[in-house]
Amino acid sequence: MKNTRLAAQVCLAASLLVCGVPALAADSYPSRPIKIIVAYPAGGANDIVARTAAEEISKDLGQTVIVENISGAAGTLGAARAAKSAPDGYTLFMAAGAHALAPSVRKNLSYDIIKDFDPVSIAAIGTYVLVVNPAVKATSVRELIDLAKARPEELTFASSGVGAPLHLAGVLFQEKTQTQLRHVPFRGDADANTAVAAGHVDMIFGSLGPMLPFIHSGKVRALAVTSAARSTVADTLPTLMETGVPDYSIGTWWGLLAPAGTDQAIVDRLAKSMANAAANPAIQDRFKSMGAEAASDTPAEFRDFIAQEVQQYSAITKAAKIEPMD
Repeated sequence: MKNTRLAAQVCLAASLLVCGVPALAADSYPSRPIKIIVAYPAGGANDIVARTAAEEISKDLGQTVIVENISGAAGTLGAARAAKSAPDGYTLFMAAGAHALAPSVRKNLSYDIIKDFDPVSIAAIGTYVLVVNPAVKATSVRELIDLAKARPEELTFASSGVGAPLHLAGVLFQEKTQTQLRHVPFRGDADANTAVAAGHVDMIFGSLGPMLPFIHSGKVRALAVTSAARSTVADTLPTLMETGVPDYSIGTWWGLLAPAGTDQAIVDRLAKSMANAAANPAIQDRFKSMGAEAASDTPAEFRDFIAQEVQQYSAITKAAKIEPMD
């Protein structure tokens, strides 16, 4: 009888060790500082979103949250480091729209953006804006399409490089409008924006935040935003779909991920913190100042969203015949 009781106690203890540890870990979370990895240098949009989220998560959870910048390889170096981190909720990753594009334009990624992460919540969304140099004889998207059809491959559009999101926005536009534009790649967004403002290139599908000074100064003419819904940052601009371009929707985003296998209770707790941040008017204003909008969703919704983004970028890059690079 005594041996039977002892065996039962040992089995109970073992089951608590096996089944109870995750629950106990979630209940005590967080008990030490949390780190958010950013795959780009400090000062950029991804870094600003991460540091803003870190401040709010820290306030909400009562624990220090630090940001670590691990840049390189077009954002994939930091992503790989985050994917290989322990799934304990203490190392997180602030992903960007470019990470959904990476599988289509880079060979031999050491991580899978879908399989190797548990999405927490989107943090902010941004849109691109179609602008033309004032010398272009088009004051609406319809006039621009007509002009492009009358002059195939004569109108030029700038981007930050072959296979970059701004390039793909132009590819999608041509596909949806049955037009032919000539792509002019630059080394970065700033150079591309300046080229359009100076009249060296006719148009660009540029990031809204950096384009706003050019728009307000009259150096470029804004025609429409690329997102599915109007941007609260520039709500007088129609979407391309509103102007008659069918099923056109492309933009950028930033969102929090955890390494795959993180306890769901921890993921849900972090998602709650992100929802609280998105509802904060001060956070909304901060993101608006950089041309973005605060946002949040559930882990399941965010997972579906990322999968859709990966699929869309794959289709666009194939249509553009863009070969993945090393």
